[in-house]
Amino acid sequence: MALSDHERRLLAEMEAALEADDPRLVSTMTGKVRTKQGGRVLQGGLLLLAGMAILLGGLIAQLIPVSLLGFLVALTGVVFVISNLGGSLGGARSSNKSPKPKKAPWTDRMEQRWDRRNFEN
Repeated sequence: MALSDHERRLLAEMEAALEADDPRLVSTMTGKVRTKQGGRVLQGGLLLLAGMAILLGGLIAQLIPVSLLGFLVALTGVVFVISNLGGSLGGARSSNKSPKPKKAPWTDRMEQRWDRRNFEN
């Protein structure tokens, strides 16, 4: 059975409220990591340096497989760094915006909607 437009809107609002209230639960349920980890940035930097060293060593020794391995290690390091710094790179531009007003908790808003719908005659 398909959902009506009203039900779809309510479901979307509930999902958005849940994501705002408990991003950790959402990341657990979806499998996406939403927290930045400083250790991963350091690991990524070290992998990048190690990969570049392996790549250069492979080029000097004229060993293509070693060079490819070095490239893959360096690429993994770059991915670690970018994935954990992604949100903070655009922070300077967004700091000029005014902060959003704090919303009431999701349960309070749903309770108010329930009361309006059922008890207003």
